[in-house]
Order: sequence, then structure tokens, then C-alpha cells
Amino acid sequence: MQLRDTRDQQRFREELRTWLRATLPTLDPQPSQDDWPARRAYDSHWQALLHQAGYAGLNWPSAYGGRGATPTEHLIFLEESELAGAPYVGVNFVGLLHAGPTLIAEATPEQRERHIPAILRGDEIWCQGFSEPDAGSDLAALRTRAARDGDHYVVNGRKIWTSHAEVADYCELLVRTGPPDGPKHQGITWLIMPMDTPGVGLRPLMTAGGSTEFSEMILEDVRIPVANRVGEEGDGWRIAMVTFAFERGTGFVSEVVWARRRLVEIAALARENATWEDSDIRRRIARLAAEFDALWALVKRNVSEAEHSADGVPGPGSSVFKLRFSEARQHLDDVHAEVRGRDALAFDDDLCTYDGEPSYERLRSLAYTIAAGTSQVQRNIIGERILGLPKEPSAAGATKGGGR
Repeated sequence: MQLRDTRDQQRFREELRTWLRATLPTLDPQPSQDDWPARRAYDSHWQALLHQAGYAGLNWPSAYGGRGATPTEHLIFLEESELAGAPYVGVNFVGLLHAGPTLIAEATPEQRERHIPAILRGDEIWCQGFSEPDAGSDLAALRTRAARDGDHYVVNGRKIWTSHAEVADYCELLVRTGPPDGPKHQGITWLIMPMDTPGVGLRPLMTAGGSTEFSEMILEDVRIPVANRVGEEGDGWRIAMVTFAFERGTGFVSEVVWARRRLVEIAALARENATWEDSDIRRRIARLAAEFDALWALVKRNVSEAEHSADGVPGPGSSVFKLRFSEARQHLDDVHAEVRGRDALAFDDDLCTYDGEPSYERLRSLAYTIAAGTSQVQRNIIGERILGLPKEPSAAGATKGGGR
């Protein structure tokens, strides 16, 4: 693992900085968070600019429109973009951070050719249809069924917390194709679902922060071509783990850079008011600074590991990062609230963009220990796949044996 740039990497970093300095001032102000058509147009425009400049899909294959760069150069891109205040991936985050990398790793050449270039150009927006209202955090307990009917699957069920479904063109959808009473991790299939298919209904969900980026998705006799299946029928759980590995391995990179920058701002604010005199505040800020430094080094380690692996997929070390970052991110917002005092209770962004707005960010941070796999799930992965501990007994087994 290299913690310092090589000469080529430093050259790439300088070229990127130059492009960002020239391009960012040309962007319009970000639209309101509730104006979804405007948000799609804004985020797609930014993605198109990246594509035209050769900065879209840095480590994606050049055969499909990517740059074919190394994961380390991708990491440099994410770091410099966040430091420069460039737009986040926004409504493109499922396509760019989850679905796209999964398609590269698991899809057929025809599926890659059809979707990867469109995602990179910002022409295709994706959402994620994994979670279900009756499954809780146990993804493998999903009940949405897909029955084979000739060259189609007929899908019925409900999904929840479907990010950016309001503007999505496609959904990465997990369905159960095996028997309902079989082993829950088997008989799951990964499908590409066009969102304009008849039978797809959406019900927007309002978050505690007042945003509506999630929806409940109702699926009634939705016919999806078998040709849209990624991988073999019944192999969806393994493919979903590939999706999660990318999400946990590199999906939070920009967040780490943002958190380190926010911590500097918190320390500066604390020095301006009396809170800096509180030794507990100083100690917590120092501890968070050390923790985010360590997390950044861990990101580089995970990226380096993926770069040298046969399949390019991040390993279980990404769960260590996800677990620690989720909790550190919440501690960051707790400290920020204490330093701000009564102001921490106010939402004062009149334009409702909420980009970096402290009160909104504190509410949003509550989801970090749930999204992309709960902290309990990450602890199980670390225990079983890194430490080699026995698997956690199932609820049925625990009951049969008298519980623990």
C-alpha cells in the first residue's frame, strides 16, 4: 500500500485541480432539495461535464466509456472533488456507486454495453430496490416474488427506502425466485427493472429532515424480461454482496473527506466561543481527528487491496471501515451540536438546499448506522469473515436450543 502519490498520480492530481478551478465557477446554484426534475437536471449536467472531460468512471473499463484508471486515481478524484466543493453524485449515486460497478463485475457484455456508457454520461438514473417493509434489516428475509412466465419474470411485492425512485430510469431489484420455505439466502435473484414498466407504483416517504429522496415502491404483476437478469437465477445474494462491497468500500470516500473538513470548521468555531475552554470538547475533537485520519488510511488500504485482487471487489475490510465511520460520523455531529449550542436546533437554510446545513446533517447522520447494512450486520461480517468466529445462531436455532 502506498500512502503517498507517485509522480504520475501527482500529475493527475494537479490536472484535476486545474479543471475543477476552471469548471466549478460555471455551475448554476444547486436547486431546492424537493425540486426533483431540477435536481435530476443539475446532477446529470455535472455528470455530463465529467464525462466530456474524461473524469467519469475513472476506474471503469475504457471499452464502456470509462477512463481505465487505477482505483487509487479514482480515490484521488473523489478526494480532490470533495476538497474543491464539487457537486456530490446526487441522484446518480446508485448508478455510479452500486449498480455500475456491480454490472461491470457480474453482467453480460450486452448488459454492460447497454447500461454502463449511459450511466457514465448521466443519461440513466438508477435506484435500489433491496429493502422491504416486512424484512427489517434482515435483507435475506425479502418476500418480493418473481414467478417465471415464458421469457419474463412476473414480480409482486413491496420495497421501501428506495433512494431516488422518483427520477430513476432503472432499478437494481432483488426478488425471490426460489421456494418461500427454502434457505433464505438461496433462491434470490438480481434483476434490472425499467421504472416505466406497467405495475410499478411509488409512494414518496418524508424523512425527519424534511427530504423525500426515499420512496415505498409497490410492484403488482410487473413483467421483467429474463434477459434483464444479472447472473444466474438464485445467485442474487452473492451478487448483492458484491454491490454492498462497493458501497461500503468506496461509497463513503467523499464523506470521510467532508467529515475531516467539517471537523476543522468545528474546532475553529469552538475557539470563537467559550466551548473551547471545555476540556471534554477539546478531547472529543482531538479523538475524532485521529479517528478520521485512521479511517482515511483504512480507505487507502481497502482500495489498494481491491486494486491488487483478481476481481477488483473490496474485501470484508470495508465492513471495518463502514462500522467505525458510521459511529464517528454521528459523534462528529453530536460535538458540532454542543459547540453551536441553541443554534443547533434551527434549520436556517431559506432555499431548503440543506447542503451541509448542520441541523439537517445531524438528523441525516442517524441513518448511517442503518444504511448499507446496520452496525450489527457489520459486526457479524467482521466476526465471521475476518476473525473466523462461528456464525451467529439463527433465531429458530436459538429458540430450539433455549435461547442465549
